[in-house]
Amino acid sequence: MYDIIVVGGGHAGCEAAHAGAMQGLKVALITARIANIADMPCNPSIGGTAKGIVVREIDALGGLMGRIADISHLQMKMLNSSKGPAVKSLRAQGDKVIYPKNMLKALRSLDNLDIIEAMIEDLIVEDKCIKGVITETGKEYTCKTLILTTGTYLKSKILVGSTNKQEGPHGEATSKHLSDKLRALGFEIQRLKTGTPQRIDPETVDYSKLNVEMGDMTPWTFSFDLEPSYDVSEQRPCYLVYTNEKTHQIIRGNLEKSAMYGGYAEGIGPRYCPSIEDKVVRFKDKPRHQLFLEPESNYYPDLYLQGFSTSMPIDVQEQMVHSLVGLEHAKILKYGYAIEYDAINSLELMPSLETKIIKNLFTAGQINGTSGYEEAAGQGLIAGINAGLKVRGKEPLILKRNEAYIGVLIDDLVTKGTKEPYRLLTSRAEYRLILRHDNADLRLRKYGYECGLINEEQYARLLKKEHDIADIMANLKEVTINSKKANSQIKEALGSSLNGGVSLYNLLKRPEIKIEYLKEYLPNEYAREILEIVEVMVKYEGYIAKTNKEVERMLKLEDKQIPEDINYDLVKNLASEARQKLKLVRPKNIGQASRISGVNPADISILMVYLKKEYSKDNNHE
Repeated sequence: MYDIIVVGGGHAGCEAAHAGAMQGLKVALITARIANIADMPCNPSIGGTAKGIVVREIDALGGLMGRIADISHLQMKMLNSSKGPAVKSLRAQGDKVIYPKNMLKALRSLDNLDIIEAMIEDLIVEDKCIKGVITETGKEYTCKTLILTTGTYLKSKILVGSTNKQEGPHGEATSKHLSDKLRALGFEIQRLKTGTPQRIDPETVDYSKLNVEMGDMTPWTFSFDLEPSYDVSEQRPCYLVYTNEKTHQIIRGNLEKSAMYGGYAEGIGPRYCPSIEDKVVRFKDKPRHQLFLEPESNYYPDLYLQGFSTSMPIDVQEQMVHSLVGLEHAKILKYGYAIEYDAINSLELMPSLETKIIKNLFTAGQINGTSGYEEAAGQGLIAGINAGLKVRGKEPLILKRNEAYIGVLIDDLVTKGTKEPYRLLTSRAEYRLILRHDNADLRLRKYGYECGLINEEQYARLLKKEHDIADIMANLKEVTINSKKANSQIKEALGSSLNGGVSLYNLLKRPEIKIEYLKEYLPNEYAREILEIVEVMVKYEGYIAKTNKEVERMLKLEDKQIPEDINYDLVKNLASEARQKLKLVRPKNIGQASRISGVNPADISILMVYLKKEYSKDNNHE
């Protein structure tokens, strides 16, 4: 018997298996094709806006994605570097061959992890508690906890125009019966859709007509434990492409031939990562849409045409691609397609990602209605941690909205649900100023240490970093300089002499002063990332303090627990929609209840009055 079985070897499954094994538990990762472990069937990137912060959080907690991306990329870039610190996010152009190989190598290094190639088609359930899984050949594997990370492989169907095939992204076999089993157990199954664009032969592109997009000349890493190991001058370029009116005319003239607009698709597609035909229809006023040509690997030639996802027939795709400037004679190596698959209703999950319907059954990734490798990996990590904690008889790790983007993601799923593939955005995080790229380890590494995923050496580095930050902050407040002590950089930036003495701390608050100008006044040498954190903390002190006050108000609501046995039918004067949603979600506390769609402030007030009246302090329910 295994302590944890993970079904599915995508990004969620890899993190879940690793997290379980790092806790010293016996884990099995069962996947239909070992060759597809950590596969990137769509975009070849890791990170991006908001998603890059998730990768940093995964690394802070002891996960794998950041480390593997750091040794498997073709290009690295900090997005939004000219904007505020709340939206800065790292993005790596991954190598689709090397990334999976490095991930598999990392997983195989774990002594207590078995990797098994099999298709799971049934579950063993007794008294609403998971006991194991059954393969398509009838072989049984038993377990204490199970994590389903099935990705797009539940009754997946590839759509190109009016044609469809029941297969996975690379023509693989798909699970035909597992989602039926989940439905029979009481889960609500929904049909979702996503898609992918064409792959282009680089020898057939006219690069003279395109704008080149290079990686940063500053070396970066996602991981807090690795130093950059790549030559910034050898990064692979990407190229900027735009659609035009001819492209849009072709799309508008063939809409009825696309799987979505022709009525051939059942699933609901992602709002924030739409197909090109959806963009043309929804944004009629836009004369063009931005696309990127991105290398997929150093081991084969394909260029990924990011932003041109489509389910149009092959002949129409040829016209569409050849209408793009620079791609007039491009050879398409692989055509775009849409893929439909089954997923569960995420409102049937607890914040630990254990299902409410079947005990000891966890789910993570696209089966929960999300899109994106990073969202999947973040969920997989939390599901793996919590499955392990449950086996070990410990309380689950529940990240709050003020602690992590991963916390925002999971709270949105289990509180609000989703009827379309969910994508994490900076706008979804109301406390994004304190959920930054630079401070993910300060926010989360202690949790990783407590759960057993972070070792003593890593934890010591965190404590040293905290000490250095405190040391710099104290020095900035203690040291005062005047016009005589000011260096040339300070004088040039201010444009005038300092009037009297001013502390380095107050000096750094000025927008024109950078912390690098103050390094000579500090007692020691400090790493670049530590200086950058201090600069943000000082310059945004007022905004951060305001955010922390908002967090305090939220946490007070989170402290007001709602009894598990509450009968919402007994709460008088609740709006009917609020009553229905509260009964469905069954929130743990008032804070979570207040975030449920359809539950208004008036409903929250009524609920709080009811709780105060019916549940006494003696019962610990207030």
